[in-house]
Amino acid sequence: MLFRSEEAIKTLVQAFVLSQLDYCNSLLYGITKTQLVKLQRIQNSAARMITGTRKYDSITPVLKHLHWLPMNERIEFKVLVMVFKALHGSAPSYIQELIKPYTPRRTLRSASSRTVEVPVTRTSYGDRSFSKAGAHLWNNLPEDLRSVETLETFRWNLKTFLFRRAYN
Repeated sequence: MLFRSEEAIKTLVQAFVLSQLDYCNSLLYGITKTQLVKLQRIQNSAARMITGTRKYDSITPVLKHLHWLPMNERIEFKVLVMVFKALHGSAPSYIQELIKPYTPRRTLRSASSRTVEVPVTRTSYGDRSFSKAGAHLWNNLPEDLRSVETLETFRWNLKTFLFRRAYN
């Protein structure tokens, strides 16, 4: 008989399932609820496989135990990390050109809030673009999170922020 530990199964699921869900998932920002539910079902099934949870048991405590963000928050996490990298010069130049820090034309209190310019778009596809979605998500972050200077600290604080928002 073959015994598998939760940790071994978790490693396999992360390598083969979650890596596929996370691959280019920043392109999934703004997809329909129907499409998002399908992705969430895959993540839920992976969580059930790891923990041995039955199909009709609540999945929320399982996702919390595994410390996994729901799919919508995973997508936002990816977009926001890319915006952070663009603002701090560690993203490719073509990404950095899409994100421009907001500089008011006159002296305002909001000048030091570390926001970015939100481009004007005319279509729903334009609203899903990285420059618009990234700017919108970035500007909606708390100011203390936008002012973090290191990528590691930003990722950690962002995941904590999104985790609390998703599960509280």
